[in-house]
Amino acid sequence: MRPMGTGAILLVEDNPDDVALTLRALKRNNIVNDVSHAQDGAEALEKLGEGSLPGEGPELPALILLDLKLPKVDGLDVLRRIRADKRLKLLPVVILTSSKEQGDLIRGYDLGANGYVRKPVDFQQFAEAIKTLGLYWLVLNQAPPVAAN
Repeated sequence: MRPMGTGAILLVEDNPDDVALTLRALKRNNIVNDVSHAQDGAEALEKLGEGSLPGEGPELPALILLDLKLPKVDGLDVLRRIRADKRLKLLPVVILTSSKEQGDLIRGYDLGANGYVRKPVDFQQFAEAIKTLGLYWLVLNQAPPVAAN
């Protein structure tokens, strides 16, 4: 058993402006972890090696920042499939979305999201939200051990 991931972040976001804003907010707050980007849900599941056996597949990230409104496979389905995969089910997943729908919030937590953050419209607020996420999930949080992948 070893700690989960290496501090890398998987950003699952289809909007190029939101990707750029997130990367800028991470950099601005000195969060220098490697960031991998997936443009849609199918690419995210591929990068995670969905269906791989323990001891196989790619290195797992320390944190997944997951948008909900994604092409190919939507964010809630990505979350459902992560939680159903024995190798991936303990990965911290924070939904980072502009959705204000109560149903998305409830469904996200029901499917096992570790957090749900609405993207603020103001960049300063967004940068502060990213700073707080990074501090908690990448520095303070004690991740559960998982079998070597």
